[in-house]
Amino acid sequence: MEFSPSQLIFYLLSFIIIVSSIYVVTLKNIFHSAIFLILTLFSVAGIFILLGAEFLAVSQVLIYVGAVSVLMIFAIMLTSRLASKKIVQSNEQVTTAIFICAGFLLISLGSFANTVWRVNTEPLPENNIMTIGQLLMTDYVLPFEVVSIVLLAALIGAIVLSRKAGA
Repeated sequence: MEFSPSQLIFYLLSFIIIVSSIYVVTLKNIFHSAIFLILTLFSVAGIFILLGAEFLAVSQVLIYVGAVSVLMIFAIMLTSRLASKKIVQSNEQVTTAIFICAGFLLISLGSFANTVWRVNTEPLPENNIMTIGQLLMTDYVLPFEVVSIVLLAALIGAIVLSRKAGA
């Protein structure tokens, strides 16, 4: 069984996404989790490039890696005084969570096994980036602006929390 170079890159990026996302949710150091989140988001951008969606890949890097991840690291560093205190990180519902995750895994694998995957061989239209831009500025301008307000509220909340912790 031979793999094409694009298939090998896909499997490599998929492996990186799976491993780094597991580290995001299992590491106890929140800063290290944020670094692995950045690696996960970069790998997702690589998948977008393989799919021929360069605009989504660039948006992924600019918005999520560039803005959201930096905002998270900024908030972590502002609340670094909280990290020096001894905080017990334990979860009493581990067995329940394992059963729920196993159920979701079985459902996902079952749906993937029963799905017929079709590969589109038609090239993308030349003006797809312009179409996305026009839709963002006309039909989807309200959700676009709501997201910016939510990000601003998160930044203000991080600043307020860091001031209360330092006072």
